[in-house]
Amino acid sequence: MLEPAAFPEAVRIDNVSFRYRHHHERFTSLKEYAIRRIQGRVRRSDVWALRDVDVAVRQGEVFGIVGANGAGKSTLLRLIAGVLRPTRGRVVVHGWPVSPLLEIGAGFHPDLSGRENVYLNATLLGHTKRDVDERLDSIVDFAELGDVMDEPLRTYSSGMIVRLGFSVATEWEPKVLLVDEVLAVGDEAFQKKCWARIQGFRQQLATVVLVSHQLSYVLATCSRAVWLDRGVVRALGEPNAVVNAYRDAAAG
Repeated sequence: MLEPAAFPEAVRIDNVSFRYRHHHERFTSLKEYAIRRIQGRVRRSDVWALRDVDVAVRQGEVFGIVGANGAGKSTLLRLIAGVLRPTRGRVVVHGWPVSPLLEIGAGFHPDLSGRENVYLNATLLGHTKRDVDERLDSIVDFAELGDVMDEPLRTYSSGMIVRLGFSVATEWEPKVLLVDEVLAVGDEAFQKKCWARIQGFRQQLATVVLVSHQLSYVLATCSRAVWLDRGVVRALGEPNAVVNAYRDAAAG
């Protein structure tokens, strides 16, 4: 198998910055906000979650993002997923489908059954009812939730929700899979099963971008990694070098 460097770009993050606007007061209504805005009494500050991030991820890569809490890791994944738009710069993703696993329960409804949520989540990912009908048994088998598929999702543990979400997101081989720490939830056996599927995607030249505080997983699975520190790229390249730089900074 050729190295990812031999393949075209799957994701291009081109000099991207992203700004959140933080309001210092809470407003009870839109009317209150409008009045205080007219009066010039709205106090807010800009928080830059990312600054001038320039990264290319190639087809077939498993690409890791590491950094402390608040470093901008999840924001970067949301920009790739299209949930957010950059304040400056651009994000270009080549290939469909893009399957995001950004947080536990995203794309699910707590009052619907597990089975109903499979259809809901798959629809949000762009699949038809017929697609789900054909793959439902496989989804349930991988998630190992056959006994509770007709129970409301609110009765599921966080680990069970992750099982269902991962199974739906990866049943149809994605061109780009985005994983944000969710695989840290649940039992070790299922985590290994998920990582094995991710490695299988790599063999099929799918692209995986993952955020993880479990640096051992980054070292074991990623072809390259980036370290974000308060929204700025501090290191980019081979996982051992990036993780060591991150660890050295954290220890110092």
